[in-house]
Amino acid sequence: ITVIEAGGAELVGLHDPKSDRNEMYNRIKSYFQNAAGGTIILKNIQLLNFEKQSVFLHILSEEHPDVRMICTANGTLMKMLAEEDFRDNLFYMLRQSGITVPPLREMTEDIPDIADYLLAIYAHKTSQTRKRLDASAIKALKLYPWPGNIRELKDTILMAAFHADGDTISADDLVFSDIQPETAEDLTHRNPKAEKDRIIRAYIRAGTWRGAAKLLNVSEKTLIQLRKKHHINPDGEIEA
Repeated sequence: ITVIEAGGAELVGLHDPKSDRNEMYNRIKSYFQNAAGGTIILKNIQLLNFEKQSVFLHILSEEHPDVRMICTANGTLMKMLAEEDFRDNLFYMLRQSGITVPPLREMTEDIPDIADYLLAIYAHKTSQTRKRLDASAIKALKLYPWPGNIRELKDTILMAAFHADGDTISADDLVFSDIQPETAEDLTHRNPKAEKDRIIRAYIRAGTWRGAAKLLNVSEKTLIQLRKKHHINPDGEIEA
């Protein structure tokens, strides 16, 4: 398996100066040659510039290399397609089948299992007793919005395991980054349940509805209307 970071310096491959092809083509082609009969994982394809997109398209459509390609991308790729910053013919060629991975903040029920797995790996690598999360830690982990998704969760868990006294990790052992955009709780998803959950979570985090409005990047008047829409009372509870 060959792993390539589309926006990284390692996307240079090998160049044959005797070739009549341009250098970019030769460097990308070398990845396919080295991975013949195997798999190339191209991470963050939204970071490919237009020249690299054209080279990948030519190789895949004209030369049909014996390579399976698995690509990853974030949500900006669809915007790039709409704005014609990413070649749609390359996109549809690569997207024979797609897997959508929801952000961690929408899959909070998975957090305890993921955290437990990370703690098991940490214990194995450090030859220490496996640490556990108590109820307060699990609650804090579920309430945090995780703008950095799994990578941020991993860093948070491993730091807590390193600093925690004893074999139990509590909420006090967790350190969340305060260097986050004010729109971390922005209501960018219009799924009613997700919207309602974000409103309640923002209120819990901020402690006041004024603070919640700032976290959600909406006016207090708009937040009042949203609370009425979802039947959320002044205490942050759902009314029947």
